[in-house]
Amino acid sequence: MKPKRIILVRHGESEANVDREIYSKSPDHEIALTATGHEQSVDTGRKIAALIQSESYAVYVSPYARTLQTMKGICGEIAEKPLFVYQDPRLREQDWGVLPTQEETKRNKDVRDNYSLFFYCFPGGESCADVFDRMSTFFETLHRDFQKEKFPENILIVSHGVAIKCFLARWFHWEVEHFALNFNVPNCYTLVMNRNRDSDRYELTEPFGKGLFSWRI
Repeated sequence: MKPKRIILVRHGESEANVDREIYSKSPDHEIALTATGHEQSVDTGRKIAALIQSESYAVYVSPYARTLQTMKGICGEIAEKPLFVYQDPRLREQDWGVLPTQEETKRNKDVRDNYSLFFYCFPGGESCADVFDRMSTFFETLHRDFQKEKFPENILIVSHGVAIKCFLARWFHWEVEHFALNFNVPNCYTLVMNRNRDSDRYELTEPFGKGLFSWRI
């Protein structure tokens, strides 16, 4: 059964969002939330709890520290426990290469901005196109899960900025030129895909945000 809602949330503020130099000292998957990030996840959990109320839900989450911490903060505010929690590495953030220095990251970003925000591949890492491709394989899992009996009414996907943009671009068939605008999804920003009962298609809304994506639909 297809869920009523697909709820996408970017992780809360991380240590690297405050100090970019951390990327050269710690593996990306180990970077944790700040105190503000924890507060954001709790606040987001309260909003999602009010949205889904007593309806069932399940969670798909990136296995990175900051996304797992965000999920914990969100689920801690929802009265019901999730029917299941599935950590999926395909929901991880774009790989920027192995522990690049801040100078290397800036240099690579400058090259990317002149080449292509979507197709440029970071040395030893990924392009947005690579992330887009793994979202396609994630969809295969998602659609198989939709066929299960008593599938929850809501699914919560806790991921990262680029991954969420690629998820939406793949789902709604956005053109690359529209995707490749240089902005990120804010921390703990929440997007909701509501299933239209008449068309059986999902429509994108931003109940707690400022309409970053509404013009693209």
